[in-house]
Amino acid sequence: MSLYVLGSLATADGGGYQTPTTAEFYQPLWNDGPLAITRASVAMLLSVALIAWWLIATTKRAAIVPSKGQWVTEGLYGFIRNGVARDIIGSKDFLRFVPLLFSMFVLILVNNLFGVIPPVQFPTMSRIGFPIALTVIVYVVYHTIGIRRVGLRAYFKHLVPGGLPTWIVPAIFFLEVITFFITRPLTLALRLFGNMFAGHMLLLLFITGGEYMMIHGSFGLKIAGAGSFVMAFVLTIFEILIEFLQAYIFTLLAATYIAGSLADEH
Repeated sequence: MSLYVLGSLATADGGGYQTPTTAEFYQPLWNDGPLAITRASVAMLLSVALIAWWLIATTKRAAIVPSKGQWVTEGLYGFIRNGVARDIIGSKDFLRFVPLLFSMFVLILVNNLFGVIPPVQFPTMSRIGFPIALTVIVYVVYHTIGIRRVGLRAYFKHLVPGGLPTWIVPAIFFLEVITFFITRPLTLALRLFGNMFAGHMLLLLFITGGEYMMIHGSFGLKIAGAGSFVMAFVLTIFEILIEFLQAYIFTLLAATYIAGSLADEH
């Protein structure tokens, strides 16, 4: 399905198929502006409630032989604890960061999966404010650890490798400050936001476009509409994989940055 085909369905008076816009990601449910209660904020609150319920329900009667729910919870926890925190941060310091990393992974994963789970069908992380908020938490923890470990002056001094010519030190220091305090947090937030935004936009395009062609199109366009629904199904499967991957990448990078702040050479 192409935008050209859909555009050909528009009528002379400007009617016809309307492609999805960024307004699809705002959707205020009550009020408007900064104090609005939006679909994204409701989805976030719902995810927190569901995660809390699930963790309590699957762990309050923990047994040596786990139930299916306990097995899933322990599997996710073990994956983050051993496969991310311990492997990246190291066996000496990793335990105190496991709650943060596990919470971030589960929160991001559930909110990403909301994008393909009815009746929500809205990826919360497609609203840039949520990835930014999580990134701020990561960077407050990351820089606080480094400053407390070596002191503020030494922390900034270690941004520049030793042995460089004096004349190049200011330029390197400037570039490192940009990297550590601007580039890294921006890319961490934008990577998660961009993938969730683009994936949801594509799904909207194929689903709404297919629906329009099936209802309003000629016989040939109805066939194209059916193909559009098939593509939507394929993209949904692919999107689920991306949603898992993005939750993992965000958590992995958070662990990597924390490990860097604990390294002796930092």
